[in-house]
Amino acid sequence: MDPRINGFDYRRVTVADGVTLNVAVGGSGPAVVLLHGFPQTHLMWRHVAADLAADHTVICPDLRGYGDSDKPVDTDGTGYAKRTMAADVVALAGALGHERFALAGHDRGALVAFRAGLDHPTAISRLALLDVVPTLDMWEVLHGTSAAVAFHLYLMAQPPGLPEELIGGSPDAFFGHFLDVWTRDPEALPADVRAAYLRASRSAVTSIVADYRASAGIDVDHDSADRAAGNQLRMPVTVLQQDWGAALGYDAAGVWRAWAPDLEHRTVTSGHFMAEEAPAEVVRALRALLDR
Repeated sequence: MDPRINGFDYRRVTVADGVTLNVAVGGSGPAVVLLHGFPQTHLMWRHVAADLAADHTVICPDLRGYGDSDKPVDTDGTGYAKRTMAADVVALAGALGHERFALAGHDRGALVAFRAGLDHPTAISRLALLDVVPTLDMWEVLHGTSAAVAFHLYLMAQPPGLPEELIGGSPDAFFGHFLDVWTRDPEALPADVRAAYLRASRSAVTSIVADYRASAGIDVDHDSADRAAGNQLRMPVTVLQQDWGAALGYDAAGVWRAWAPDLEHRTVTSGHFMAEEAPAEVVRALRALLDR
């Protein structure tokens, strides 16, 4: 059996027609929803969730298409739009009795959280976004040889067929590559956790690719429409990220401030998997956000 978050209850919650999410729930008090990134599951929040559960109801789902959640076939290009996945999250919290909640996301989960903040501002009280750039801005800041760091974005943006075949031919090598090169502290991903991530990812190649493909299509359309309309995140926002601005040559805080007027932007020294490499730092940032 894969490792679990100690002290949390596990259940399955239906959030849309034919879509049920695997979710871990612990603690009591105001609700905080934590969304995982790629190539991971809800388990990435195990340290942070245990701390927050001392005085919050902490909800950690596997996103649709990931982990032990359902993986519907994307028939029309909208099945893994961040708008669709954000609606899952709001429905999940509502099904658990929370119409308003704080939301934190890492990597892909941060893109879902970002969309939830724009689409459901009355539901999201606070928003934390870990180590991403908004989808529209992401494509704009990638250029030249520095874009090679994001080769997987371009691979999974291709039409259905080739990406799935290539990744499915050696999934552990593909997903394991990111687990290895994106961490600065390999001990932060112990063998049983790493194995759980690989198991989950190799069984979800098609849906993971669909998630990424949406970020090269419909997600860009949605972000572009919001930018044109001047829509912004209305709630207090905290962004934690590696120094991508220096690495890729752009003003990271400025990019985020255009979307989030009430912004706390911090650069971290840990690797990409900061909730596992530097959980105490992430907890401090989240608690400070919850107190704003």
